[in-house]
Amino acid sequence: MFESLKSAINGPNAWSESREELKEKKQPVSKSPALTGNRVTEKRKRKKRKKKQQQAQESEKRSVPEPRPISPGETLSGHGRKEKSGNESKPIVRGIFQIGKKSHDVVLTSTRVTWTRIQPESPAGEASQTKPVEDFVELKDVFAVKVKRRRSAGQQSGGTLLGITLFFCKRKGAKLKDDTIHLDNLSVDHCEIWFKHLKEILNGFKHRPKSLKVFVNPISYKKDAYHIYKDRVAPLLKLADIQTDVTVTERKGHALSILKECSLDQYDGVVCVGGDGSVAEVVQGLLLRAQMDAERDRQSAFMPIPASLPLGVIPAGSANVVACSVNGVKHPVTAALHIILGHRQPVDMCSLSSMGVLLQFGFCVMVGFGGQALTVAERLNWIPPTQRHELALVTALAQLRPEDCELSFIPSSTGESDHTQSELEEDLSDVEDADWQVRRGLYLSLTITSIPCLCSVAPKGLAPFTRLNNNSMALTAVANTSRSEFIKHLKRYSSSNNPFSFSFVEVQRVQAVKLGPCSRHDDEQRDSKHTAIIPSEGTLTWNIDGELLEVQGEVLIRVHPKLLELFGTDVEEAEEPPVNCSCI
Repeated sequence: MFESLKSAINGPNAWSESREELKEKKQPVSKSPALTGNRVTEKRKRKKRKKKQQQAQESEKRSVPEPRPISPGETLSGHGRKEKSGNESKPIVRGIFQIGKKSHDVVLTSTRVTWTRIQPESPAGEASQTKPVEDFVELKDVFAVKVKRRRSAGQQSGGTLLGITLFFCKRKGAKLKDDTIHLDNLSVDHCEIWFKHLKEILNGFKHRPKSLKVFVNPISYKKDAYHIYKDRVAPLLKLADIQTDVTVTERKGHALSILKECSLDQYDGVVCVGGDGSVAEVVQGLLLRAQMDAERDRQSAFMPIPASLPLGVIPAGSANVVACSVNGVKHPVTAALHIILGHRQPVDMCSLSSMGVLLQFGFCVMVGFGGQALTVAERLNWIPPTQRHELALVTALAQLRPEDCELSFIPSSTGESDHTQSELEEDLSDVEDADWQVRRGLYLSLTITSIPCLCSVAPKGLAPFTRLNNNSMALTAVANTSRSEFIKHLKRYSSSNNPFSFSFVEVQRVQAVKLGPCSRHDDEQRDSKHTAIIPSEGTLTWNIDGELLEVQGEVLIRVHPKLLELFGTDVEEAEEPPVNCSCI
């Protein structure tokens, strides 16, 4: 039904169809039968007939108007009157279209399309006293313009021209939905001029991608990632004329190997359809590729350079903390529209290194309960995802034991976000000389995040003051306490109560963290309830964005400002309905 104008319009045929329809409208108006009585004279009859003929001719002119340029200062006010505008965008073209079976005066500027309903005159020839309602759509929200045609069953091309259709997104809270506005007009020349101007304006949005590399994880969560992409995302990308190169991953590390080897010059962005584990793998590939292209030595503590391409995340996992943190909702269409419209948001990231060797990049790092629960879940991968996560949580709580750690961190000042990236990199270039604060003890959970990590389980995030790019990380340290108190702490993440108000919970805004195991041989006689579960070789199990990593010895975690761009926007709270786990 919709196609590009150049290939869709067969000028002479379409024009002849329009003219034939116009001729049908130009049939002479039949005369009213003679009225009896002395009140109406023949002169008044003739006047009425002449007036009806004039109205019919005006209607014909409006049905196929010729588009006309508008003088630089002329525009429409909210009441449909011409006024002189000094600050508003200059009108480009103006014409009459049918919108919802009503005639409207439509004006195109460089920023919006505005339409005002044309008020018919009363039978007495007086103008309507009702103020016309003006409506508009911002062109920054329009992602496609197509020619509208009527085709018979089985017809693949051609057809009767009906007008043009604008596809745009509308916002309801954090959620974006696609919508349409139909501008009906039978004139080929009229539609061609409007189509040309609209395409020129839309092509002028430079941040909108034209070509994307897409990775789909077919076994993510409920194994419906491919159907989400095919049914809900791909049609929107095609409508926006975005070229896609789709790879359905076959194994763990498949996307990482492709990103490290293939040429990325032909793409304007990368899209990942999957859960947080899939996102973590694609992020590793983008950042490692950026370091390889810059010939950075990754075998030492270095300051990484940002990824060359932005990343779009289509949520198809269980928690989807990355998607919720930049979209506010776990909604594939919202994520797709942010990608199509080129909404970009720089985000901070963490790097993990041990003994001067880079281990991994990540958004969220967990030690203790987070690592223990993921370890149990990995052993239960034969169970369906929902039941597996709940069983892993119950098992980890039943086996809850603290870890004996030495924790050091560099506090971040409140004005850190005002510093430039070069200043922050210089401050972190030699962390050994910084003023470290040291903690040593038993911890049930340690969480370090560089983004809010919003999700349905934690609508306000895992830390109280984390933002996408405030040049700092949030450190949440939960000291050893009873199982019941720890469960109360966990349950508050999905409620309106503050989960950080407990005496055993410490929250710090930091620039860098050093964390490693420590043994206490002199405390061997302690009660088993307070005994740490550190392996004999001193290895900690890390949960990095849903991926397990076992590291022996101390690990250094640093924040890197605006290391990656994500398609999305900055949100303060997820608009997903809170989910309370039934197992706690």
